[in-house]
Amino acid sequence: MTSYRYLIIGGGMTADAAARAIRETDATGSIGIISSDPHPPYNRPPLSKGLWKGDDPDKTVWRGTDKINVELRLGRRVTAINAKQKTVTDDRGNVISYDKLLLATGGTPRRLPMQTGQVIYYRTFDDYVRLRALANEKLRFAVLGGGFIGSEVGAALRLVGRDVTLLVPEDGIGARVFPADLSKFLVDYYREQGVDVRTGEGLADMRQSAGKVSLRTTHGKELPVDVVVAGLGIQPNVELAEQAGVRVENGIVVDELLRTSTPDVFAAGDVANFFNPALGTRMRVEHEDNANAMGAAAGRSMAGAGTPYTHLPFFYSDLFALGYEAVGELDPRLETESHWKEPFREGVVYYLKDGQVRGVLLWNTWGQVDNARAIIGTTGRLE
Repeated sequence: MTSYRYLIIGGGMTADAAARAIRETDATGSIGIISSDPHPPYNRPPLSKGLWKGDDPDKTVWRGTDKINVELRLGRRVTAINAKQKTVTDDRGNVISYDKLLLATGGTPRRLPMQTGQVIYYRTFDDYVRLRALANEKLRFAVLGGGFIGSEVGAALRLVGRDVTLLVPEDGIGARVFPADLSKFLVDYYREQGVDVRTGEGLADMRQSAGKVSLRTTHGKELPVDVVVAGLGIQPNVELAEQAGVRVENGIVVDELLRTSTPDVFAAGDVANFFNPALGTRMRVEHEDNANAMGAAAGRSMAGAGTPYTHLPFFYSDLFALGYEAVGELDPRLETESHWKEPFREGVVYYLKDGQVRGVLLWNTWGQVDNARAIIGTTGRLE
């Protein structure tokens, strides 16, 4: 039986960050990573950002996890955890034991009820490779969803000159995050860039015929395309945790040291539900900063050098020539207060509850993330 002092299930950014933090604390302890992905850990943001602008994957994507004395067991899936015996079993029947276990299982894209191979659920490096190859051909693309992934992929495809229709069920792009006026501005902005944006319109049905896909929208319109990209969000991969008897509630519940309800089992990244003291609430965050910071914190805890995880993650995006960074709770149902240097082109939006700042959107405003973090939970403003 193979045995590791530290075993990590999941092979994403969180796993890499955890392994590096373990190695900084424990130079010799054996570390194993089991991942269903055939590739070693890589950065996800370039898949919908820099790679479409010509960035070199060797410089921006691969994290070099194989160079820190970690054993990677790729293309394998854990099927069961025995928390009492401290073992896991993979899909090849291998039983592996551990002293400390990290669940960094991430999430799985939400899928459409219609089954077709012509829909790309955009999340992995292989998804990027497939879509990039298709984008080299003069095909017509439909992108479903106007959220984080949908807006980025729609912009990326248009940057390389493809015809893109963006189906957005809400009234505007990013409507679940941005104030209504900014969300509606983005619709006009995307249209100016040549994207066919259909707001208030979702997918009702989909048919395949002669290599094409015909979409029927909720407005009853027919939309013939060659490729469909779905950006419908993700669901946290909690099945293993549930099977192992670990407490699950909107993700895997962890304490301040990222320990689960089961001894010697930790969780971090997209799948982990943690308490954030700045906001005074539990949350689950699906962005790069949290993956890196929380993964590292979990690694230190596993290696016996843990400190409370109090980090308030930020997230960011590029939308053609516009971009933003954001921290805290961005919910347009809160009171919002916009301070524009140039309307919808540069400024700061505050999200408020009972007069206190819950979130800050830095729109084309850079270098202010730490200052924005500092005013969360206060009545302050950025200077």
